[in-house]
Amino acid sequence: MTTTQQTTLTVRPFQVSIDQAVLDDLHDRLARTRFAPAAPGDSWDYGTPEQYLREMVAYWHDEFDWRAQEERMNAFPHFRTEIDGQTIHFIHVRSSEPDATPLLLGHTYPGSFVDFLDMIGPLTDPVAHGGRAEDAFDVVIPSMVGFGFSTPVVDGGWTTARLARTWDTLMRGLGYESYGTHGSDGGAMISRELAVMDPPGFLGAHVLQLFSFPSGDPAEFEQLTPADHAALEFLGWFQQRAGFAAANSSRPQTVAAGLADSPVAQLAWNELFENFGNGTSLLTRDQVLTQVSLYWLTNTSSTAVRFYYEEARAQAEPQVSHGRTGVSVFADDFKTIRPFAERDNTHTVQWTEHERGGHFAAMEVPDVLVDDLRTFFRV
Repeated sequence: MTTTQQTTLTVRPFQVSIDQAVLDDLHDRLARTRFAPAAPGDSWDYGTPEQYLREMVAYWHDEFDWRAQEERMNAFPHFRTEIDGQTIHFIHVRSSEPDATPLLLGHTYPGSFVDFLDMIGPLTDPVAHGGRAEDAFDVVIPSMVGFGFSTPVVDGGWTTARLARTWDTLMRGLGYESYGTHGSDGGAMISRELAVMDPPGFLGAHVLQLFSFPSGDPAEFEQLTPADHAALEFLGWFQQRAGFAAANSSRPQTVAAGLADSPVAQLAWNELFENFGNGTSLLTRDQVLTQVSLYWLTNTSSTAVRFYYEEARAQAEPQVSHGRTGVSVFADDFKTIRPFAERDNTHTVQWTEHERGGHFAAMEVPDVLVDDLRTFFRV
């Protein structure tokens, strides 16, 4: 367990407010979209189909209401502060219930703090949402460095380990001596790093994925169940389609040049929102376009992916986590394989599998995820 000192932060209120000229420019660009010729069959086999893009762009241009989404975001208190020389944006909602559990929520890529908007009410006011008063949380939702309003990025080296230290500083600076975390994707990686740190008062990390893989020892495969082997096959399918991760890790600025110039390129690049088109995504058009619009309107295509680049070059030695850990595995998400995960995370105390939901479970099935968090932190 590491020693953590209390930090004093200067916190400033913040409001999401995009200039109308920026919205007008988006509207104009959408109207002038030049679509790529459709691939044979116009299916998802080649990547994002032309017809899908045409339908989404028409809705984005004609019906999507950014101002309504902005109002929804601003229903919660936003703040900015500086940690380690970097501007950090976050939502902070305190529960009215006494002794609420402080909880930091870590978002996805290509998501944002928007991932968790539907969960804030049930987490902070459980009685009004079918829960018990003792299940209440104080909620902190930071934007990862380079995402949205945690910009501009002032230096390099923003690995998930550095972000974990930054989130610990944030929570201490907000006055919390004890807290837990939850995350998916990048947020899951940062949560695990906090479990590795296991700072004083850390209540545990609940995640949607533990990225543990075979070590190369043939004996490891002897303990795999048929379900584990099926998960390995699913991982192969996922990896074949996740070319964005390789590009983000190696040539992020090259890809960002196109994404920063074309909102439709940004939409196509974020095909993970549609689970690569396999028909399982539960996200609505508004949910997808809110996230894509946020990236476009803040011009953060290049900076949001830098943690991929930094992780690939960090050359950090793999560490076993002994921190308290819980996992929720959703049917249509990256499949965490339990024997490998428990090898690398020795204090895994909760393992829950769900037949519905995917990578963006916080938006797809928020009530299910809220129940899992209440159970995990009910200690």
